[in-house]
Amino acid sequence: MKITFWGAAQTTTGSFHLLETRGTKVALDCGLFQGRRSEFYERNQSFPCPPKDVETVIFSHAHIDHIGNFPNFVRQGFNGRAFATHATMDLARALLLDSAFIQQKDTEFVNKKRKKRDLPPVEPLYLVEDAEKALEMFVGIGYYKWFCFAEGFCGKFLDAGHILGSAQVELDVKLDNGRDHRLVFSGDIGRGGREILRDPETPSEVETLILESTYGNRVSEPTANLRESLRVIVERVAARGGKTIIPAFSVGRTQEIVYQLNNLFNEGKLPRIPIYVDSPLSANVTEIFRKHPECFNLPTVEALRSDDDVFGFASLTYIRNVQESMALNNHNGPCVIISSSGMCEAGRILHHLRNSVHDKRNCVLFVGYQAENTLGRRLIDGEKRVKIFGEDHIVQCEIQSLQGFSGHADMNELHDYVFRVHARSGNLLQRIFLVHGEPEAQEPFAEWIRTHFDVKVVVPKRGETFEIT
Repeated sequence: MKITFWGAAQTTTGSFHLLETRGTKVALDCGLFQGRRSEFYERNQSFPCPPKDVETVIFSHAHIDHIGNFPNFVRQGFNGRAFATHATMDLARALLLDSAFIQQKDTEFVNKKRKKRDLPPVEPLYLVEDAEKALEMFVGIGYYKWFCFAEGFCGKFLDAGHILGSAQVELDVKLDNGRDHRLVFSGDIGRGGREILRDPETPSEVETLILESTYGNRVSEPTANLRESLRVIVERVAARGGKTIIPAFSVGRTQEIVYQLNNLFNEGKLPRIPIYVDSPLSANVTEIFRKHPECFNLPTVEALRSDDDVFGFASLTYIRNVQESMALNNHNGPCVIISSSGMCEAGRILHHLRNSVHDKRNCVLFVGYQAENTLGRRLIDGEKRVKIFGEDHIVQCEIQSLQGFSGHADMNELHDYVFRVHARSGNLLQRIFLVHGEPEAQEPFAEWIRTHFDVKVVVPKRGETFEIT
């Protein structure tokens, strides 16, 4: 079997891994590469092989960097099936249609600016009709159910604890020599001990592990401290009359923040200021969360017994239409605005940043990982002049980060995961490929694994192919 790493290789976006055995090609994820606009189009438009030659795509979860390029894959010829958990399939419908809509709208906005400078227009990566066609190819599969989907391939989903419906993909593959081989693609591994989602599960009898490594070199804030840290920031900014702007992914992070704010409100610890979730997608996704209590952890199940809606409270308003969103730009006084996208690369968050970064009273609070070259990363890195919609803006607001809200396992939790996989696999575990991470996180993690286990560890580069025999 050949494994070629075409996305999320020494970076954290654009997940795409190609398996090939006995003449059959299977893709793991088909995500959008996110970064500089010029590189965005170049990377996402080209695929390593004609999409029509790929028989099946299997999705680990519904974040855009894992599913967001699938409509383009279909547009360029893919005509097979796409397998995902039921919750991921439901989220994909909301996310892919929204992604197509945002690309079209953002392209229109950018082209108005380009026209004024006599620059040629740019095209959206795909259209809403492409997303609709892609959605027709999804097949929902429950956790723990084996499904055979291509010549020599059977799979099963295990809970990854990252976002609603996230999964580790366990594959039993018949190699070219006829031998059976177990490969596990971790997808993105969650932290565990969270209030909403179940903990990540542990696969067994693994021979090859494709493992995420986003936080392979850092320890996140303990989850027990996050609610108080959030309260302190919101209260401080409100006291000086400022806005707390929270860029958050519509899936997972927004619901986590709202859940914590709901608890603070119920405890009487939240300033009585308006809180807005300015994202139609986030509102739609929250409805999907309500439909999938089977994914919830025990504390959330118990909370639902006394609180009918853990994702809503008196001070919270979900903004859906454009007019209400634009009105927030003229809001006077303190408030909290939660908006997507989480890495500040598209969506309504860009409008809020454009209208807020110049004011010292305001705070931009990051609650998730910011990939290299994204606007979010530039703000966290302290750049004082950034481009938003192609225009320069001076950053004078406060910048804060609560990385403990991240849905990714931190260094210690990744170490524990590898210990658990090895304990359940023993000498069967022969190799680990580290993906979905940047080199400064991957190299220390790889060295730690080599020190503790007799396992071959590889940090593949984009386009590298490896033979499994």
